[in-house]
Amino acid sequence: MIPTTEKTTVSEAVRKHKEFLFPAVATYYQEPVALVKGEGEYVWDDAGNKYLDCFGGVLTVSVGHANPTINAAIVGQVNKIQHTSALYTNENQSNLAEKLAEITPGNLKKSFFTSSGTEANDTAQMAAKLATGRHEVVVLRHSYSGRSATALSAVGHSTWRQLPAQVAGIVHAPAPYCYRCPFKLEYPSCGVACAQDIEELINTTTTGEIAAFMAEPILGVGGFIVPPPEYFSIAYEIARQHGGICIADEVQTGWGRTGDKWFGIEHWNVEPDIITSAKGMANGIPIGWTIATPEVADLFPGLTFATFGGNPVSTAAALAVIKLIEDEDLRSNCKTVGDYLREKLEELKEKYQTIGDVRGMGLMQGIELVKNRETKEPAPEAVLKVFEETKRRGVLIGKGGLYGNVIRTGMMLNSTKDNVEELVAALDKGFESI
Repeated sequence: MIPTTEKTTVSEAVRKHKEFLFPAVATYYQEPVALVKGEGEYVWDDAGNKYLDCFGGVLTVSVGHANPTINAAIVGQVNKIQHTSALYTNENQSNLAEKLAEITPGNLKKSFFTSSGTEANDTAQMAAKLATGRHEVVVLRHSYSGRSATALSAVGHSTWRQLPAQVAGIVHAPAPYCYRCPFKLEYPSCGVACAQDIEELINTTTTGEIAAFMAEPILGVGGFIVPPPEYFSIAYEIARQHGGICIADEVQTGWGRTGDKWFGIEHWNVEPDIITSAKGMANGIPIGWTIATPEVADLFPGLTFATFGGNPVSTAAALAVIKLIEDEDLRSNCKTVGDYLREKLEELKEKYQTIGDVRGMGLMQGIELVKNRETKEPAPEAVLKVFEETKRRGVLIGKGGLYGNVIRTGMMLNSTKDNVEELVAALDKGFESI
């Protein structure tokens, strides 16, 4: 639907944002949107305009804005006690840790809670280094793991690295980016060269023995890059042959986002030694989480501390999210509605030459825009045009990719096919406007 109210003056929230926040705190759209209300799949701005939210605060609002079930758990806990610190145990943290040991793959059992995906990934790298006694970590190009010194050193995007690498020992393997294969090959005749190359990378750019291999099951900020099916089995085997622990960064791919499974890595038939996550875990309440096998976790010595880690409010929200996903079978819904979305996006690809690739899993679908399908020259300016037109029609979307030319969608797990129709209609008009 097209918003019925048009702003005539700059929102006070936007004005103050520009005056009092770091300019680095960037916003979408030529005229930034100041959101004041959310309900289910929809949000409203301070001018009264209603939008279908198809990005969910970067895949973070997983089960709908102001979900009454989640809100009841949050409010109920706030009215009891809202902070204890990690110096004390609390029932929600213990129950959540038990539940996570139940639903994660393999022998993952022991959790460490923090406040963000950045902290979760930092904790994972630290745990791997302590467990192995080694310091070198293999990560992927086109990856994103956060904004601390360690995380930024692991980021595989020049656009997100404001400073040179500050932590030594992190090396970047080629991404499993089939649409833009770094080896100029085609799958499957390529033999999954991107995974095989990890062997040479370790032998030529490290001591030959590594602490960890850390990768997102689907590269999120990189533009929803989906690896070949064999990629992780090859990569994990090579990493373990060189002494490494395998870390799955599930900050974006966790909690049923990829359809059917709890975690993205489960689609690839491997078992990581550590999983990290955040974002959709608590439907927008800040939380970070690292889970490891006992063999890894037990080698992480004290003292260590996370002030807000395991907070009773955030863990209450996470427990409620997991229960809701189970009770309403939202992993299956994500697969069903995600497949329907993918079908509609493929139809748009047939219609518009500017769409070079459509990829993703579940309700994590991306559209890469190009100027020419033969040369695959990125078209970030086309993304901006689509952004403005879809916003005008009452739909909010996301973007990503090294070149800023990938439209990213992250609809709620309880979205419907009607929501998909609304999104696709807006995208259709957006591509038509290019």
